[in-house]
Amino acid sequence: MELNRRYGHSSASSWRPLALDAALAIAVLVCMLAGSFVDPNAERGAKWGARTPDALGVTLMTLSAVALVLRRRAPRTVLAVTVALSVVALTTGEPRAPVAMSAVIALYTVASTTDRPTTWRVGLLTMTTLTGTAMLAGPLPWYEQENLGIFAWTGMAAAAGDAVRSRRAFVHAIRERAERAERTREEEARRRVAEERLRIARDLHDVVAHHIALVNVQAGVAAHVMDKRPDQAKEALAHVREASRSALGELRATVGLLRQSGDPEAPTEPAPGLNRLDELADTFRNAGLPVEVARSDLGTTLPAAVDLAAYRVIQEALTNVQKHAGPEAKAEVSVVRVGPNIEVTVLDNGSEEHKGTEEGGGGGGHGLIGMRERVTALGGDCTAGPRYGGGFRVHAILPVKTSTARADDTA
Repeated sequence: MELNRRYGHSSASSWRPLALDAALAIAVLVCMLAGSFVDPNAERGAKWGARTPDALGVTLMTLSAVALVLRRRAPRTVLAVTVALSVVALTTGEPRAPVAMSAVIALYTVASTTDRPTTWRVGLLTMTTLTGTAMLAGPLPWYEQENLGIFAWTGMAAAAGDAVRSRRAFVHAIRERAERAERTREEEARRRVAEERLRIARDLHDVVAHHIALVNVQAGVAAHVMDKRPDQAKEALAHVREASRSALGELRATVGLLRQSGDPEAPTEPAPGLNRLDELADTFRNAGLPVEVARSDLGTTLPAAVDLAAYRVIQEALTNVQKHAGPEAKAEVSVVRVGPNIEVTVLDNGSEEHKGTEEGGGGGGHGLIGMRERVTALGGDCTAGPRYGGGFRVHAILPVKTSTARADDTA
């Protein structure tokens, strides 16, 4: 039904100008036939019925009117045809048939649809051809009013068409300028919003860094004096609680500024980690992707940021396998503790045609870039690329102790 409405509307739109041109052609034909019965040189002024058109004149008027039906589709061709028919009428007609009326309409159409230099070249050629033929080859004297009328009407047709074209171009330029200004205003508004959000993000960083530094110092004092001076330890812990409460309040207020209207409320559950790896693998198994998990990191306590980063790397890698590696793909996940690092590896046996998509070349996503940035921010390293013999490999090395954790240990 939608297709019928669409194509029906398109068909109606294409036929409407043709119908208007057909109506104009009929009106011009009626005017030419009526004008052919009037003799401007008759005694006592123009008199109806003073002359009668011959068969050749009626034929020329009909052909020129029919040509006007196609004036929008082929304006220059229609102008050439109507000028040729007008020349025949001016040289052979006795009495003359006003076929030049159709040439005037065709000249106006050309002038309104082309540029100004072309308009004046075509207009001058049409004016010269019709007026010169009427003056030199016609049965009337060259200075006759009817000959001068052809000169005037062709000139006015070219000028009117050029004026309409200029007006149309002017309106189009104004509309385009208004649309460009609207786009510029929207881009400026988006830029200002982005700058404000960036400023808020900087404030957020300053707030968190300040309060966390206070918490760290006070916690160190409390640990140092806990046994010998418990009262001072309690006071330090009170400062820790106050600083953390203040940090949470400012953090909530700042994030509230960043959240847009309509955004869902922030989740209250803890951030996921490797303790939910089996649950994550089950979700992909239920979706049809066979996933094997191998771990040798049990008993290792990871910082929250490292735990979350490892989980996100596995989640993103398995998502890419699910999306791009093909229906027969299988995935293998391994989490291994190697010295001071924990290594996360995700392998799949995806088909060759999906390699480029997984690498981001075909899909245009930012998943792998986000993985690398997340791991690099923690002081680790992340690589991703096709495997020898087929498939894809994502490998991330994350430090078990981040720089923040080491600083805490030192304190």
